Amino acid sequence: MTTWDDAWPATPWEGGWHRAAHRLASPNHGVRPATAQAIDLIVVHSISLPPGEFGTGAVQQLFTNTLDWDAHPYYQGIRGLQVSAHFFIDRTGAPWQFVDCDLRAWHAGQSFYRGRAQCNDDSIGIELEGLEGLGFEAAQYQTLARLCQDIAQRYPIEHVAGHEHIAPGRKQDPGPGFDWAHLRRTLGWPHHQFPPAPLPATPPFR
Repeated sequence: MTTWDDAWPATPWEGGWHRAAHRLASPNHGVRPATAQAIDLIVVHSISLPPGEFGTGAVQQLFTNTLDWDAHPYYQGIRGLQVSAHFFIDRTGAPWQFVDCDLRAWHAGQSFYRGRAQCNDDSIGIELEGLEGLGFEAAQYQTLARLCQDIAQRYPIEHVAGHEHIAPGRKQDPGPGFDWAHLRRTLGWPHHQFPPAPLPATPPFR
């Protein structure tokens, strides 16, 4: 199993880019508004393209506007979509970065959390390769926790939530297969930094 523990840099950041991540710049980003609050929220997502298929490279293509919309029937429903996240963690635990964390990635959409709307303005988005309702790999949790720790060294993180928590009824990821309790225990962060009613994991990971 590929792990990133040994390769994780002692000095994690080069500007807003994480040194351990594969760097693949996305054009889908913008400047954070001058009126935005501090970057204090990490949003956890899940994505796979086509849904439920892993390791296809299609997520990386989507975030860089290079996806062949005719390569799979599912893509017709998202044709022309321009989105990004700051990070993507594949099933092996390998991290990818698409947007400088000082900039605004397009991952949250219409959203509201901790008393604020438009969570793209003051959050960092992390996508896990996966599907709502399914579990995630131990290597993904390992990388996610390490990445959260490094993000918190650079930004005043006070909250970690899922896409489902900041856009309830519209989004369902990362879904019930994500083990929030495991992430919280691994990080050792207090309960109040996580969603107030974490969904049970079924199963947590392999």
